[in-house]
Amino acid sequence: MQFNRGDKDDEFLLNLYRRLLYPRMVEDKMLKLLRQGRIGKWFSGIGQEAIAVGSTLAMQSDEYILPMHRNLGVFTSRDIPLKKLMAQWQGKITGFTKGRDRSFHFGTQEYKIIGMISHLGPQMALADGIALADVLRNQPHATLVYTGEGATSEGDFHEAVNVAAVWNLPVIFLIENNGYGLSTPKSEQFRCKNLVDKAIGYGVEGIQIDGNNILEVYNTINQLAMEIRKDPRPVLVECLTFRMRGHEEASGTKYVPQELFDEWEKKDPLINYETYLIEQGVLTSDSIIDIKIQVKRDIELEIEEAFNEDEPIANANQEEADMYFPYTQQVIQPNPTSIEKRYLDAITDGLDLAMQKYPNLVLMGQDIADYGGAFKITDGFTAKYGKDRVRNTPICESAIVGAGLGLSLNGYKAVVEMQFADFVTVGFNQIVNNLAKTHYRWGEKADVVVRMPTGAGTGAGPFHSQSNEAWFTKTPGLKVVYPAFPEDAKGLLLAAIEDPNPVLYFEHKYLYRSLIAPVPDGYYTTEIGKAVKLAEGSKFAIVTYGLGVHWALDYLKQYPESSATLIDLRTLQPWDKDAVRAAVKATGRVLILHEDTLTNGFGAELSAWIGEHCFSYLDAPVMRCASLDTAIPMSKVLEEDFLAKARLAETIDKLLKY
Repeated sequence: MQFNRGDKDDEFLLNLYRRLLYPRMVEDKMLKLLRQGRIGKWFSGIGQEAIAVGSTLAMQSDEYILPMHRNLGVFTSRDIPLKKLMAQWQGKITGFTKGRDRSFHFGTQEYKIIGMISHLGPQMALADGIALADVLRNQPHATLVYTGEGATSEGDFHEAVNVAAVWNLPVIFLIENNGYGLSTPKSEQFRCKNLVDKAIGYGVEGIQIDGNNILEVYNTINQLAMEIRKDPRPVLVECLTFRMRGHEEASGTKYVPQELFDEWEKKDPLINYETYLIEQGVLTSDSIIDIKIQVKRDIELEIEEAFNEDEPIANANQEEADMYFPYTQQVIQPNPTSIEKRYLDAITDGLDLAMQKYPNLVLMGQDIADYGGAFKITDGFTAKYGKDRVRNTPICESAIVGAGLGLSLNGYKAVVEMQFADFVTVGFNQIVNNLAKTHYRWGEKADVVVRMPTGAGTGAGPFHSQSNEAWFTKTPGLKVVYPAFPEDAKGLLLAAIEDPNPVLYFEHKYLYRSLIAPVPDGYYTTEIGKAVKLAEGSKFAIVTYGLGVHWALDYLKQYPESSATLIDLRTLQPWDKDAVRAAVKATGRVLILHEDTLTNGFGAELSAWIGEHCFSYLDAPVMRCASLDTAIPMSKVLEEDFLAKARLAETIDKLLKY
């Protein structure tokens, strides 16, 4: 192993040694604790420390780093106290996640580190969003994100690198190629000779380095970071290394040929660098012993103190409250003047006003810039706000949702448009595991709105017509709104953008141009979580939302003698239990109507809640009217039969005759 100190003085080299030694000695201690049964799990980075330490020290302290679970050296090189880290690993209340998550699955704004989730790849898109925020504010920063050779097989890797390339984002994508994804060797992960060769396909620079040579790692990352701060662009760096322990200790290493251990043991990053420093006269045998004694003493002290930290105390109310960033909506009342607008135009108006109010708001989606989006909702926005803030994206829903979260982490707001709500499946993980859980896990907001053009009625078939709101109403940490009228479409959208929590905003495509109604002028917000009563009667109640509201109104117009109370929920998470309870109490009979399929649709939750909390008010069973439990057909005849509207009258008749 050849080291090149260049112009670095002895003090710098010695500091590098201490930084490299520290995580190794912490890991040695963790392995002893594991054998003693004092800890339950450990992901070892022994043999790979030079990558984490060298690259972290090459970055500025106010630049973000997004590491993985084998990068202890990132955290120690950013000077996070070991006591705090140990409290995190042991699930103590003083850990970063208060006992809610394990190992390095956390972030910390104080140290500018954003940890991973177990899915390995999603953090790369977050790095894109973080870097985009720096570019938009003309901040000369670089962002460093890690991944393993196994995760390069994931779509998240492709999407994130491609977005960074297209947008010229200053991101260093660092691949730790240690030869194995758990037990799967690299020969079964990819066919290209080197992972760095993938850079060619994205049109970005690729560099392969010896990941066990700490000076080579430091020099390479330092030089690249300096360059891309001035000339923003992504770079792919492949660090060749080897994992000397199992994927985690319980998995062992029997699947690894012994000759590989023998080969890589000679390339140990700490031993080789230590030998080099002795040759350079920077270290002596005695000074090494002194340093290790002091480090061992420090480690022992902090670890034992962490063991004595308090365990979490279970508090269900606090747990539920902490799913969301603390926020109390201050409802802004609408102006008395209004103008007739289409549902679609109300959404456009809301977005326009939000862009004016929040200079840090970025819109992202496929074809939303000059083309104006598939439904022309953002038509004219690029002329008004520029392509920096109204951004066409590649076709990569996961990366764009992740980039939205990255923008939020770095001080921006994001609205992400799914061209069709159906396409959200490709970005599902980012929404339900990253957006939804970020605040609960480590207290950070996820200030992202995902616009969801949804619903049937246009003959668009199985992949452009689904009502998939129930996928998200059962996911803690998300808010879900679903306006039925132009006034609410504007007010709820502005409220969603104001809210620092992640909001899924469902907008019905069928209503875009078919529904025209008065919309107040100017900026106002509609209360999230508040239903509205559209009709009052005594015989039964209809609880619905979205297009179901208009089906119900049509029915009441056709049967004026029906005397029904009509509740438009408007928000599905959180939903207005008081309004539903009052409607059930007043009528004794309730019909839940929605466009989604019957089984496990959101109406099932409403029905269960009414049965549990309002049973004494009921004169008949709660009944649901929903669409068929099939995929959505394209044919108009088949689609009309599929939709709940086809069974509305007969279901109401059944309810009233009970």
